[in-house]
Amino acid sequence: MFVATPAGPTEVLQLSVVIPVRNEAANIAPLVTEIEQALGGLPHEIIYVDDGSTDATPAELRAAAAIAPLRHLRHRVSCGQSAAVVTGVRAARGRWIATLDGDGQNDPADIPRLLARAEAEGGAILVAGHRVTRRDSWVKRRSSRIANAVRRWLLQDETPDTGCGLKVFPRALFVDLPAFDHMHRYLPALVLRQGGRVVSEPVNHRPRLRGASNYGTIDRLLVGLYDLIGVAWLQRRWKRPVIETEG
Repeated sequence: MFVATPAGPTEVLQLSVVIPVRNEAANIAPLVTEIEQALGGLPHEIIYVDDGSTDATPAELRAAAAIAPLRHLRHRVSCGQSAAVVTGVRAARGRWIATLDGDGQNDPADIPRLLARAEAEGGAILVAGHRVTRRDSWVKRRSSRIANAVRRWLLQDETPDTGCGLKVFPRALFVDLPAFDHMHRYLPALVLRQGGRVVSEPVNHRPRLRGASNYGTIDRLLVGLYDLIGVAWLQRRWKRPVIETEG
């Protein structure tokens, strides 16, 4: 179940960086520092959504909020990464959204380049990161390659790496998308279904240095097959109208 979040202040920023986390206490401070270094004088905010962490993540977020333009929301119980992304985007004040995994494997230094591409393209655009050189185990790399190939064949979503957490898109585009568990992995297909465009940009990928992954390879593949069928059904059950104005 997705939790309702209150509307944020009326001030509109250029960018909101939305980061879903669960039990990532050791990664909070280093990642916030990197984000601030990468964004420099760019008007922005950082929104962390704590998806029911049971470690020191809440305390680390409070400490980080004292030294950075950071807001943090919390799910009382874990609802999943997609729910956390939805909560963060709905609370965001930025015209543009950058999503980022909270484990430190995405490089915040790539955000300005993806944002520049998004602003240059304009409109209903999703700029998706493409991890050209993966820094994961062989099993994860292999399973991801197979899953991406099957997904691209079935959904025709025009992206080689939909699982990359680093993406930039307009907030207004996202809030009109259907929300469901694991939707964050199918944003390219959902954006295309909505009439938007998708482009990919190569991004840096780093090994996890702190903490442990919250996901297993086998359970992710099994859930992914179920989700794939659902998204394919959504695509086929919607005809996008071409609206003509009357004279």
